[in-house]
Amino acid sequence: MPGGLVAALRPLDPTAPWIDAWARLGSRAAIANPFYEAGYALAAAASFGGDLRMMLVADRPPEEKGARLLAAWPHRRLRHRWGLPLPLLMGWTHGYAPQGAPLLDGEDPAAAWTALLAAPAALGEPRRLLLPNAPTADMMPLLAAAGGRSAAYWPHERGMLDPGDGIRRERETYLDHLSGNRRRRLRRAWRRLETEGPVSFDMLADAAVIPAAVEAHIALEAASWKGRAGTALAQRPAEAAFLRAATAALATEGRLRIARLRRGERLLASLILPLSGREAYVLKVAHDESDPAAAPGVQLVHRLTETVLAGDGIARIDSCAPPGFALATLFWRERRPIAHLLVEAGRDPLFPVAARLERGREALARARLTLRERRGRTAAPSAEDTA
Repeated sequence: MPGGLVAALRPLDPTAPWIDAWARLGSRAAIANPFYEAGYALAAAASFGGDLRMMLVADRPPEEKGARLLAAWPHRRLRHRWGLPLPLLMGWTHGYAPQGAPLLDGEDPAAAWTALLAAPAALGEPRRLLLPNAPTADMMPLLAAAGGRSAAYWPHERGMLDPGDGIRRERETYLDHLSGNRRRRLRRAWRRLETEGPVSFDMLADAAVIPAAVEAHIALEAASWKGRAGTALAQRPAEAAFLRAATAALATEGRLRIARLRRGERLLASLILPLSGREAYVLKVAHDESDPAAAPGVQLVHRLTETVLAGDGIARIDSCAPPGFALATLFWRERRPIAHLLVEAGRDPLFPVAARLERGREALARARLTLRERRGRTAAPSAEDTA
């Protein structure tokens, strides 16, 4: 390995001595990714881990005291992704982890990325990596600096609240893109929402109240179309257990917010936000559907936007939404480019073959999505469908 660094493959073991080093790496990662950080990933492992492995790059064997991790990447080894014996290392994403950027040491992310690309050869692993739902604006400079070949699939943009300090100082103007008609509709819907009593917005951060708020979120979701479709968390005990564990762990670290709208004790809308530094990510949204014209989900995002612009301490929010998801783009003007990235890790003579096969797989998946949409079943590209 370059610079005397050590590459290692390890199972995702919560008792491993390098877990603390992994947690420290997450706090200083060049590209924030709370879904790959230690506490969240360990909570998710029971429900979504399966044959998950960790690829680590460290300054010494990761089990040694004082080891410093420079890169950490949860992934799976796939043997026959394209129906051929052409193995692949694929980053870990699932329905509660919509971001696939590896954790790279923020002090020198280019060196950490180069070392991660060298790790498969050092470990006798396949030299092609797939990073689902990777933020391309962050990853492309690293890819360019490291050289080698790469290809992007399913490119799309996610709605994002990222006003920057300059706009924050002029926060009254951020929402000026809303038309007069849109503003009137929002005011009319808010008045309708308050017909039966005043509605309040709050942003929870206290770990002591998070469990009850999560239970209320689960119950609200179960009363929605997801409950009728049988896909609500309350009907998926393993996923509900994961959400409880993950949010409790994040809240204990001060890295979770739950934004809510309530009328008295009645929950109208709820949005769960894991934090990585000052960046927030939309994990789950639920809202009361009893009066669609009152649009409580829209009103919640509106109030959340105003709160962040007023200086809540959150610098930006990634909606983690699929393309075309209006709730993420109605108020938030910024966009985050996302794509699945196939990356050559060292010299791989079969990389062009893999790239063409992946392009064919993308074309087939797009055709299937188009067919589903024509049959009235709307669908957007997701990690499960496309990666």
